[in-house]
This record gives sequence, structure tokens and C-alpha cells, in this order.
Amino acid sequence: MEFFLRVLLVLSSLALITAVLLHKGRGGGLSSLFGGGTQSSLAGSSMAEKNLDRITLAIGAVWVISIAGIGLLMKV
Repeated sequence: MEFFLRVLLVLSSLALITAVLLHKGRGGGLSSLFGGGTQSSLAGSSMAEKNLDRITLAIGAVWVISIAGIGLLMKV
């Protein structure tokens, strides 16, 4: 069981990194401090972006559950 949770943790970590990197940039961050930021319309999101948000949240939930499961197994 612990092996399964560790594999799930690695796979969900990689998937979460990928999902976060697929998101569209929404703010200036450091680039806007130096004049590199451009104004973008934040009013509407596309359906693909909304679905990507949901997928990212689901992957994040799997990641948290696998960490909690590993923690519980190590405690016993």
C-alpha cells in the first residue's frame, strides 16, 4: 500500500507541475515591475481554462490525499 501511495505521489506531483505550467499568466509578477508586463483582459476565461482549473484542483486533491496516506502509514 505504501509503495502504491508513493508512486501515486510522484505521478500526481509531475501532473500538478504540468497543470500549473499550462495555466495562462494572469499577473505581472516580476516582469511587470520592470515594465515588461502587458495588460490582459481578466474579465472572461475560456472554457478550456475553467476545465484546466478543475483538473488542477482534482490533481491537487489527489496529491494531498496521497501525502496524508503516506503520513498515516508511517505513523503506524
